[in-house]
Amino acid sequence: MSDANEKTEEPTSKKIEDSRKKGQIARSKELSTTLVLISSGVSFLVIGSEIANALFEVSQRTFTLSRDETYDFTHMFQAWGFAIDTISLPVLSYMLIVTVAGIYGNIALGGYNFTWDSAAPKAQKISPIAGFKRMFGMNSVVELFKAIAKFVVVALMAYVALIIFKDEALHLDLELYPQNLFHALDLIAWAFLMMCCALIPIAVFDVPYQSYKHNKEMKMSLQEVKDERKNADGDPQVKSRIRKLQYQAAANRMMQEVPNADVIVTNPTHFSVALKYDQFGTRAPTLVAKGVDEMAMHIRTIANAHEVPIVASPMLARAIYYSTETDHEIPEKLFMAVAQVLAYVYQLKAFKQGKGKRPKPIKSNLPIPPELRR
Repeated sequence: MSDANEKTEEPTSKKIEDSRKKGQIARSKELSTTLVLISSGVSFLVIGSEIANALFEVSQRTFTLSRDETYDFTHMFQAWGFAIDTISLPVLSYMLIVTVAGIYGNIALGGYNFTWDSAAPKAQKISPIAGFKRMFGMNSVVELFKAIAKFVVVALMAYVALIIFKDEALHLDLELYPQNLFHALDLIAWAFLMMCCALIPIAVFDVPYQSYKHNKEMKMSLQEVKDERKNADGDPQVKSRIRKLQYQAAANRMMQEVPNADVIVTNPTHFSVALKYDQFGTRAPTLVAKGVDEMAMHIRTIANAHEVPIVASPMLARAIYYSTETDHEIPEKLFMAVAQVLAYVYQLKAFKQGKGKRPKPIKSNLPIPPELRR
């Protein structure tokens, strides 16, 4: 039987988002390093000749001074301006390419993320116990393996480059100056690029490993998932209390509308619905209050206290209760039945005022559609 605290569940979206805010995202240093080194090698092959020519011009201009320039103190500033104008464009181009590669290498795996939380001091970072765990953990073994692998592949590629460029390097002294210098730089650039490309297998291994490691660290236990869902949905007891308060508030509002009702239709023991109708308005009769059992008794009590007519019609009371929400008009299919009840109420009111005959009792078989009967 699995332990409830065993981290076997995939991380939820909330856990991933919270982790990103803390700076905990998948990162591959090998990918970033490889991209920076390869972009440096390629840039040096493309722009290296321009940088070398610029340096050659600056050196030539600096070490070939006339007698007058030797005694001119302002010549130093002129030399600085010439050096900046000559070197700045190729060097800045080289730096821009490497910078873009470094930024992309850092965000390629885990995406862009900026947070101050990871820079905040944490006791775990300086804890000796946590340090020993990191030293002798599985991650340290993998890092050791990668370090050895990098040394081996780079050394092998350096040996291969040495074999490939050996003859050209040995014959550089036979070439004319300064072509031999540019040729040497070209050989160094190609050898450097070859050694950088040797790191590609290490990066190819490290990217899926870092993704697997991050996902494993993000995994949650069943208890953590339950706690997160509970916190997201709210404490059941608190929600129950809120629903109870909302129900009480709604009930209080309904009770305040009962004295303004025109009639209370009852079951008469379990259901009570209070209807209000504006004879001079355009709206249909409206349900202002409804309730069952104790709430129904409470509605009838308030109605008696305010002399609101109470009419017993079990089927109509249940039909209105189940088909109509508070503060909504009754369904069109109940217009005829409710009209008969309201007519009885108005005739009864006129009779009590001595303005008419006593109305006949309401029929038990009011016109209620079968689909609304309960």
